[in-house]
Amino acid sequence: MLKSDRYCVIMAGGIGSRFWPMSTHKFPKQFQDILGTGRTMIQQTYDRISRIIPKEQIFVITNKEYVALSHQQLPEIPEENIVGEPLMKNTAACNLYMANKIAEINPDATMIVLPADHLILKEDIFLEKVELAFDLAASHDYLVTLGITPTRPDTGYGYIQFVEKKGSDYFKVKTFTEKPILEIAQSFLESGDFLWNAGIFIWNVKSIHHAFDLYLPEMMQHFMACEYNSAKENSCIETIYPKVQKISIDNGILEKAKNVYVIPSDLGWSDLGTWTSVYENTEKDENENAVNLKHFLNYNSKGNIIRLKNNNKAVIIDGLENFIVVDTDKALLICPRDNDQLIKDYVLDLKSFKKGDKFM
Repeated sequence: MLKSDRYCVIMAGGIGSRFWPMSTHKFPKQFQDILGTGRTMIQQTYDRISRIIPKEQIFVITNKEYVALSHQQLPEIPEENIVGEPLMKNTAACNLYMANKIAEINPDATMIVLPADHLILKEDIFLEKVELAFDLAASHDYLVTLGITPTRPDTGYGYIQFVEKKGSDYFKVKTFTEKPILEIAQSFLESGDFLWNAGIFIWNVKSIHHAFDLYLPEMMQHFMACEYNSAKENSCIETIYPKVQKISIDNGILEKAKNVYVIPSDLGWSDLGTWTSVYENTEKDENENAVNLKHFLNYNSKGNIIRLKNNNKAVIIDGLENFIVVDTDKALLICPRDNDQLIKDYVLDLKSFKKGDKFM
């Protein structure tokens, strides 16, 4: 395929409430330097894909309130390539919206869709797999995804089951499974024909349009009403979005389509969905504490992750094991690492306080 037919869409609309109190409504996780690398999550995603796709052909779709923040963090991307959704409608709507915009520019385009907030340590392998995916999607009517080789029976990820085809580096997808219970995740791992669903998709604009025609025709109808990349686009999108179904691309298209293929990939990947996943991917001291503090005294404490907005504070910890401690201007979180999935619930409970929203 021609390199000029390759496009990228970075999805950056989430709120990241499991990363409260660092991630807030005004400043969600994808715009933060969660791992302390000097680049935010969305900047790292851009850095990675811009090695093989020109910046003029990289788009960002986000919530309209994060458009300015996206411009600020990715000044390299043309302003018109950063698109704000008027409402959060899950991933089917934003995928169709961007496929329409790109198809209007280039009807032969093949596009990769990337979450803005994932960690990929093995970048060269990632780009190699993406090259293969682009070639497959450009030359066949395939919907392609990268599946992550699982390292443990994780209940926080969706799974992709594939049909074995010996001697190939890609496989036909048999089933998609939402986050399973531990026993089922264990059996998936043992069977050897399941991969983690990383939410990375590659398809030709014609193939994805055909899939929407088949499986979400009503959504397709709504989006066909707009003139893309024109002065009328914005008001049309504002009009149709309230009518559009709220459904993920996985549920709406991929679970039903018969032409989905997966490329098994060992990428050093994490969706960095929880504080524990950040802990696992951060350098630790001799006591297994993940801290990046200038003035830290530790007594009998191990296995903690500690994040402060102000790193000039002195921090002294005694007798704390396997805890999350996150301190920001507005809030302090202290909870066991094992309870990191409950942070969403803490945030909901906090909202019930009088003026609780100011802490979000």
